[in-house]
Amino acid sequence: MSAGLNYGFVGCGMMGQEHIRNLNLINGSNIAGIFEPDGNMRQDAATIAPNAKFVSSIQELLEIKSLDCILIASPNHCHLNQFEEIFKTRPLPLMIEKPLFTNPADNARISSLLKHYPEPVWVAMEYRYMPPIAYLLDNMEAAAGNISMVSIKEHRFPFLSKVNNWNRFNQNSGGTFVEKCCHFFDLMRLITKSEAKLVMALAGQATNHKDEIYDGQVPDIDDHGYVLIEFENGMKGMLELCMFAEGSRFQEEISVIGEFGKIEALVPGPGRFWQHPVLPAPLPQVIISPRSSEGLRILDLPVDEALLEAGDHNGATFYQHMRFAEAITNKSNVDVTLQDGSAAVRIAFAAQQSASEGRAIKL
Repeated sequence: MSAGLNYGFVGCGMMGQEHIRNLNLINGSNIAGIFEPDGNMRQDAATIAPNAKFVSSIQELLEIKSLDCILIASPNHCHLNQFEEIFKTRPLPLMIEKPLFTNPADNARISSLLKHYPEPVWVAMEYRYMPPIAYLLDNMEAAAGNISMVSIKEHRFPFLSKVNNWNRFNQNSGGTFVEKCCHFFDLMRLITKSEAKLVMALAGQATNHKDEIYDGQVPDIDDHGYVLIEFENGMKGMLELCMFAEGSRFQEEISVIGEFGKIEALVPGPGRFWQHPVLPAPLPQVIISPRSSEGLRILDLPVDEALLEAGDHNGATFYQHMRFAEAITNKSNVDVTLQDGSAAVRIAFAAQQSASEGRAIKL
């Protein structure tokens, strides 16, 4: 497929550069302009986007007439202001990294954009496109029947270092359940086909970042937690997060259970973090387990090495961009809407509030 889209980038740090590396694998894609305030990130981005024009503001970026779309991959707390600036100046089709916003008080601003933004907006929920998770989503009813429960476990490495250490503090990231877990709340909504009505959570900072100090402040982000969710249709969801378990064989384990059986998606973490050099890194897998005594299936779903080298999301960023380019080129609906992104963040806010206040939160 030849996408033929000219992209403008707002933010080009670690995740922005992953987007560029994947776009470089799509014929016809071009990075036309980049706004990135940090000098080191600009220098890194220039090596993989040599044709891009580097600009000093969003306004200057939007003056590039050839742009077909914009990608926002800036720190979390910048997303909403930058989204609004694009809306007021030159609204273009937009892909915006999760989370959409970091403060529950900004619900009205997001609602206004949802109503009035005139172009398609795709919220970057990469986890939908990891091959084993995509397989699970496509086959869960056939494997499990009428679904009752979904469980998601992520055992992974700690938060990585980011520009100005923005991800070390809740006021910038929205909190760990917002920054890290809105992906999973998005998946739960997709699996249950319902909205959350009750959220209960426990969380804490057990191990990570306690010996770090930035401008006299110790990071306040949680590094582990549990979230229980009841959905409007009666289905139940559970999330288990641990960010000091980088030695795990699989990073994400998703289990969907119904009247006929269970289907699981098992996703390895990025190969560069594999902790056991003597052993081969595991392949992504799907396991289908019927309640009957026969029919157990284990499916390996290997990912192209070029996609694994392009980013840390098991090839998902590439597949997501293929779908985004198709939607923009064909003027069709985007997969992950503003409504989807907003609903996932609202569940995350409820989980943060529940963990902080020690009570269940009704939505």
